[in-house]
Amino acid sequence: MVELQVYAAGVRAPDKLMGLDLELGALPGLRYKVDTLHDMIYLESDDPALSLEEVRSIFNKLDLQALFVGQTHKVASSPSATQPIHP
Repeated sequence: MVELQVYAAGVRAPDKLMGLDLELGALPGLRYKVDTLHDMIYLESDDPALSLEEVRSIFNKLDLQALFVGQTHKVASSPSATQPIHP
């Protein structure tokens, strides 16, 4: 499962909401919720192949700039792949 949070200023405009519903509704296994007070979109997909580029292109079609909130990459599975940060 993939979970994303996207900030997109101006998404609360009725034409943007309608366009977003048409675009996101066409993706199978995708669920989303729009927080119009804060211009935030919460996405959840059963498709692990959903890419940030695919999501960004949907917002670009609607003349919205998608800013991803929080961690958007997978954490390395091997402890040797990362180094601890020491003060």
